[in-house]
Amino acid sequence: MRWHICHFILIMLKKNILELCLLSLIAEEEGYGYDLLKRLHDTFPDTQESAGYALIRSLQKDGYIDAAGQKTANGPPRKYYRITPKGSERLSELLSTWRALVKGLEGLGIC
Repeated sequence: MRWHICHFILIMLKKNILELCLLSLIAEEEGYGYDLLKRLHDTFPDTQESAGYALIRSLQKDGYIDAAGQKTANGPPRKYYRITPKGSERLSELLSTWRALVKGLEGLGIC
């Protein structure tokens, strides 16, 4: 039972970190899915592409990001994502939580 709780916490922690990273990347500069996920994968190599796209869809569904299509010379239009005001608020919340976690870990001498 205890293992299941710890596993759940680790999954939620990773999801929130990935959400923080994606929102931060999009806030920094609009980007399209493949580029965003490539940058994420460079930092977190074990992140599956399908999980990344699911997170992007979730962020869009929750109103944290918007998408706009742009034509390309070859192939289908690309969806470029930008952060919304609600997404900026969520990013601030996640940053605050992250900083509190790091501060707590530093207090324990872990960081």
